[in-house]
Amino acid sequence: MRKPNLIIGKKHIILACLTLILGVAVYMNYAFASVEDDITAEKTMADASDSGSVEAANYGDAAFVSAEGENDYFAQVRLARMTSRDEAVETLSAILGGGDLSDEENATYTGEAVTLSKLSESENAIESLIKAQGFEDCVVYLNGSMANIVVKSEGLVPAEAAQIKDILLTEVTIPAENIRIFEVK
Repeated sequence: MRKPNLIIGKKHIILACLTLILGVAVYMNYAFASVEDDITAEKTMADASDSGSVEAANYGDAAFVSAEGENDYFAQVRLARMTSRDEAVETLSAILGGGDLSDEENATYTGEAVTLSKLSESENAIESLIKAQGFEDCVVYLNGSMANIVVKSEGLVPAEAAQIKDILLTEVTIPAENIRIFEVK
């Protein structure tokens, strides 16, 4: 009977690192989604206590996020997003440059790199189009099936939220119920 080969190669180490990075990204996504859900729930409860009832969310609804104490909120978010993407690109580059990948693995990682690049381009285009509509600043997060948009505004009205969603939908295909807009004053 033959013993299993327990030698760990570069390919195994790189795949383990990629799996770890993916796990961190999933956790961060969960953590940010939980914070956003908490903010939305607090706003809904505050609205319910003011009006005495809870209304269903509509297509043009937006949530308010306070940016007190965070002078460069948008700059910090863009920097964090860019750093995260750069790390992912470096990891993919290291994997692709390893040389010991099968053609199938190479195609998979190349596809991931292309998808990441397209998401980044779409985020930048959407941000530019939203700013062109008169909004002071914004930041867009895309992950393929969901979109979160944070807009700097002094009172976002439903028509403006609908306009932002329309801009997003001209650039990417995401179900309208998976688009969330947050307002920062």
